[in-house]
Amino acid sequence: MNVKDLLDKRIEESILVLTMAVMVLIIFVQSTSRYFFGTAFSWGAELAQYLHVWQIWIGASLAIRLQAHIRVDVFIKIFPPFVQKLLHFLAIMCWFVFAAFLAIEGSKYVMDILVSGQTSPSLPIPMWIPYLSIPIGGTLMVIRLFQQLYFLFTRKEDFYGTGDIK
Repeated sequence: MNVKDLLDKRIEESILVLTMAVMVLIIFVQSTSRYFFGTAFSWGAELAQYLHVWQIWIGASLAIRLQAHIRVDVFIKIFPPFVQKLLHFLAIMCWFVFAAFLAIEGSKYVMDILVSGQTSPSLPIPMWIPYLSIPIGGTLMVIRLFQQLYFLFTRKEDFYGTGDIK
């Protein structure tokens, strides 16, 4: 597998698998230490929450690539393929605006937190690190939406209901 395929097809999956493994390990250690020793690490639950937030934003990007987000396309399927593509284009553009907003405003928010010097309650890490998931997730979604536009205009078949993007 070359670097392009790795970045295109496996980057989100790799991050999600890694964060899930770390999260499960942390929760397992927390649970067993609480059961056997009557105490747990003060930072374990907080780190698991931050990892889960990262999973949500990275997972949203992966869902765009896999076309796994929920959509109601019964109405769209009654139109001819050209109108379907036009409606899909409009939906992608609306979503693109939202994802770009998340990336831009999320970056501004991360910079504000960086300047404030805020740290997490239990972990000795700056709070901009957990919040960095918002602009990174938004940027990855923008990239995946560009890919969706490319697929929309380069495929010959009807975009809805004829096959998955692999």
